[in-house]
This record gives sequence, C-alpha cells and structure tokens, in this order.
Amino acid sequence: MGKRKIRVNELIKREISEFLHTRFRSDATYITITDVDVSPDLRNGSVYYSVLGDENRKLEVEEFLRSVREEIARELPRRVVLKYFPKLTYHHDESMEKGHRVLEILNTLESEDEPAE
Repeated sequence: MGKRKIRVNELIKREISEFLHTRFRSDATYITITDVDVSPDLRNGSVYYSVLGDENRKLEVEEFLRSVREEIARELPRRVVLKYFPKLTYHHDESMEKGHRVLEILNTLESEDEPAE
C-alpha cells in the first residue's frame, strides 16, 4: 500500500470521527471509527466502525449513520481537499467483539489449567 493511500485513509478516518463527535455529540458517543480503506483511484472507500453496547445499540448506530451519511459526504470534501473524494460506505467492524471472545476463551482455558489447591 502506498504512503499516499495510507495518509488519505488516516486523514479521512480522523475527520469523520472529529465531525461525528463535534456535530453529533450525544448520538456519536458510542461510535468509534476503527478504519478507513479507500480504493487506489480514490473513487470509493469503506468506513469501518465499532459500537459500545448491545445489539440494539448497534442497530441504532447503523440507522444513525444511514441518516447522516449525506451530511458527512457534503462536509468531508470541505475538510479534506482531494482531486476525487471517495464515495464512502459504512460497515460494522466486528473485530473488537471477536477479539473479546478470543480473550474470554483464553481466560477460560487458563483457569481450567490452574492446579486445584
């Protein structure tokens, strides 16, 4: 991956996060933008987010992002100047939940291996 693409990914990630947490303070409290991946031609991009909370919170955040998607698409090109600004799609990032499950399994295995006193 080229240095420019990495810089663009990180810049868009930071600007989306900042925009959400300043413009929509109460609604964006549970959202973390975990990654952005733009195509090499900068025409398309994927935004990955994680959510603190249960399944209902995840559905609320999904609906919230769907409702503010157009506003984000209007505001970001003003903050990030690129020849072509990517069309962004939003995806829930389940890596945090998967990592948490792995840690729980490891803790369970570790406690089973401890000798009984």
